[in-house]
Amino acid sequence: MKKPLKCVAIDLGASGGKVIRGDFDGSRVSLKEVYRFPNCPIRLREHIYWDVLGLFEEVKNGLAIAVKGSGGRPASIGLDTWGNDFCLLDKDGNLLENPHSYRDPRTDGIMDRAFSLMPRREIYMQTGVQFMQHNTLFQLYSLVLNGSPFLKAASTYLMVPDLFNYWMSGEKYCEFTNATTTQFFNPYEDSWHGSILERYHIPRRIMPPVIKPGTRLGKLDGWLCKDLDIPPVPVIAVGTHDTASAASVVPARKGGYAFLSSGTWSLFGAEVGAPVVNEAGLKYNFSCYGGVCDTYLVWKNIQALWLLQECMRIWNQSERKYSNEELIALAEQAHPFGPIIDTDDRLFLTPGDFPALIAEFCDSTGQKPPKGQGPIARCILESLALKYRYTFEKLQIVLGKKLDRIYVVGGGSRNALLNQLTADAVGVPVITGHPEATALGNIMQQLVTLGEVDSLQESRNIVRRSFRSRTFEGETSAAWAAAYERFLKVMRRSKSRKK
Repeated sequence: MKKPLKCVAIDLGASGGKVIRGDFDGSRVSLKEVYRFPNCPIRLREHIYWDVLGLFEEVKNGLAIAVKGSGGRPASIGLDTWGNDFCLLDKDGNLLENPHSYRDPRTDGIMDRAFSLMPRREIYMQTGVQFMQHNTLFQLYSLVLNGSPFLKAASTYLMVPDLFNYWMSGEKYCEFTNATTTQFFNPYEDSWHGSILERYHIPRRIMPPVIKPGTRLGKLDGWLCKDLDIPPVPVIAVGTHDTASAASVVPARKGGYAFLSSGTWSLFGAEVGAPVVNEAGLKYNFSCYGGVCDTYLVWKNIQALWLLQECMRIWNQSERKYSNEELIALAEQAHPFGPIIDTDDRLFLTPGDFPALIAEFCDSTGQKPPKGQGPIARCILESLALKYRYTFEKLQIVLGKKLDRIYVVGGGSRNALLNQLTADAVGVPVITGHPEATALGNIMQQLVTLGEVDSLQESRNIVRRSFRSRTFEGETSAAWAAAYERFLKVMRRSKSRKK
């Protein structure tokens, strides 16, 4: 039997990080978590930052365990994170300040000011990126408007995963899948969009070269190997945008499906072979981001289980501690088809008292607020399922074709109640993929780069052989149809309330 090849995935999310080892025997792959740590944004006055120095210390701890642990020396290491957020380095490669979180309020009101320089349609048609106030373009433009000394002093711009790859390998690049999230990347020329950068007075000189997922960056830097007493393992720039990695390992045999990367955010979309940027995408606010292995991903960001996480945080401060499983059980027992919320409402963007904010939203849209943990959790999950139906319908319009099933990956794939609600609301089968799809996709991309796996489809074949799936059949009903009509009315009231 072939000795398993070992790869290490470093997966950094908005609430925590993991270091996972993947073992590949030539036919199947297995995963083992070797280290886990929290990612706690830092509040300082009115701003929210990422503690990247503390996070990198945790990455080092996980690397030491993964490289020195059982299973033999890894063949390679790959790292992925969320999108949009970035760092600025000085001429010596030093970090100028901790990066701001995408939930930082510095971009409040920035979009309207940005559209005065370049119309919304023009930006979209040149980049294909969904409009959200935390997009990198608006974050950088806020620095321009505020005369940031850090932007003036910057020599290099890096996305968050590129910063960690630089600290590990010594190489400064931006990886393609994350670069496409910025709203100043040209998907037709695979390069930074010089005219957009110029229009917003963002210095083009600080933008590093863009590299494709699967690029070999070299080996772990000497200082890091010495510090951790580990050998110089190769570092591969995988699909560093976590959703790009997750979408690459949906266990699909053929096309015609939608993917749902379900977690703090839900990323709902489909894989395509070339950029899809059109009027429908602009109308319904979809993104066309980069994927691995020469693919693009048309999707929409949806604020998702973040709402439940924030409710748990508030409840656990003042009442007994609730686990996620307990809240799902309470939601299952709660009366169905209660009040409905728009999870993407501005009320829910930044941390806060979400039970109170949900009540505020319901009051403002003429609904009786839910009372108690179970009904509030049920409200969130049913609202998400209805938002998925809305997004599924609009995705098919953007693509110009029918889709007949949904593959759900990520932590939310374990939420059987949400999966069943989604199948019932949308009316198509919901099929689960791996809950650690981001790390799995990270590892499979390493295996493709190393020549151990031939293609993206072969990678998916291996995933199907290695892990079980579960299918939730949709049971459409008049009750769901009525709930969807109420959802559409709530969406209209929500938009009217914001004006």
